[in-house]
Parts: sequence; C-alpha cells; structure tokens
Amino acid sequence: MANLCIDTDLARKILTGFIRSELGRAGFTKAVIGLSGGIDSALSCYLTAEALGPQNVLAVRMPYKTSSQGSLDHAQLVIDALGVQSLTVPITEMVDPLIERFPEMENRRKGNIMARERMIILFDQSEAFHGLVIGTGNKTEILLGYSTWYGDAACSINPLGDLYKCQVRQLSRDMGVPQPIIEKAPSADLWVGQTDEGELGFTYDQADQILNLLIDQRYTPQEVIDAGYPAEFVQGVLTRVRRNQFKRILPPIAKLSNRTIGYDFLYLRDWGT
Repeated sequence: MANLCIDTDLARKILTGFIRSELGRAGFTKAVIGLSGGIDSALSCYLTAEALGPQNVLAVRMPYKTSSQGSLDHAQLVIDALGVQSLTVPITEMVDPLIERFPEMENRRKGNIMARERMIILFDQSEAFHGLVIGTGNKTEILLGYSTWYGDAACSINPLGDLYKCQVRQLSRDMGVPQPIIEKAPSADLWVGQTDEGELGFTYDQADQILNLLIDQRYTPQEVIDAGYPAEFVQGVLTRVRRNQFKRILPPIAKLSNRTIGYDFLYLRDWGT
C-alpha cells in the first residue's frame, strides 16, 4: 500500500506561500472562494485566510433550492471560525429557467448548469471584490476528471491541486477545519442524496492508492495489478485519467506560425518580473 502521509507543517507553509506569491505576482492582495460546506473549499479558505488575512478573503455561499441546510451550516462554521468576509447568492432563480426549458434534462446536465452558474458568480465577485478566484479541486478529482469544465474547475490559482483527497483530510485536521466537515461524506450537493463516491463507484481512498502508484510512483498498470489491486478497477481508473486529459490543459491551438501560443511561445507567467 502506498504511503500518502504528508508533512502537514511543510505543506501548509508551501501552500500559503504559493497563494501570497501568485496573487502578488498578478498584482492582487485579495481572494474569492466558493464555499460549499465541503472539506476542499473549507481547506482552501483556511489556507487563503492564513496567507492573506481573513479581511482579504470573500467566501461566497451559492445554494440551489435542493441544497442541504447542512451544507450552508458547515460553510457558516468556516466563516465564523476564520472571520472572513462572506456573501450568500442563491442560484435557483438563475438556473431554473434554463432547466425548465428542457423537461427531459437529467441530473448531470442540471449539475453542470449549477456549477457553471456558480463560476459566473465567483468571477463577477472577483471583479467586484478585486480578488482572484481560488480553486478548490484536489488532485484525485483533477486526475479522474470529476469536476465541471468551466464550472467548479474554473479558478485563477489552485492550492489543492497536488493534494490527494486523503492528504486534504490530513492537512484539514492539522489546520483545525471543523470536525463535522472532515467526517461527512464528500458531495457536490447537486441533488438530494448525491455523493461523490456514489457517482464514481469507488471510494476516494481506493482511488488515491491506485493514482499514487500510477502517477507519482510511475507504476505500469500491470505492476499495480501485481501489487494486489483488481485489474478491472485499475483499468477503470486509468481510463478515466486518459479520457479526461482535455480538462487538464488549455484548449489546443492549431499551429500556423513559427511562434504559436502553447507550443513555441512558452514564457512563464512571471517573465519580466
């Protein structure tokens, strides 16, 4: 079994430094976070408040009519604990006209609409608050493609993107994220009874082990299977990683010139600073 334990003190130092330096490089001192009541957004909020000061963080709750009261309450626990600025913007009246236009719409489409409406609100508040949007997606979700493209996956910077879900839990415990948030089942809260692991068909802990071996340890799929993991599960995880590569890159540009963005023009964001 892969050892996924991290030095949480070091991770905390690196990630808060990352937030400060990346925002400063872009000329910002404030940040906006969509606070769902889940562990990922809670940890992002804790890290950002520590990096910038709570007065420079705007946490936005964006409930839909089917959102659980527990999610709102858990988000409020974070707001109260940190003393960050907050705003609640219900999205029901924004998304229902589109949903009602297509009566046959299934839950996945509805969930994508909700996620993208929340993205619109966050980037609008980014302009109003003069702060960049902080991402909340972890490494497990990003590799599996378990996010909405240009929805919850949209952000300016992402401090959690190199932390597996189990590592998010480790760091959250050590940073004092409220226990009810750490212990509850992961859910995007897109419809009643929805859970991440129910949709995926496996637990995050199971996925973390296989992803760590495939990605970080560079095991071949057969070596992972030989290590004792079911072949069907390993192939299923690998298929998801491959199929969702398009979500992890900027849209490819067709090459016509000798200096094409993303191919030959590769200056870093801090070029010239």
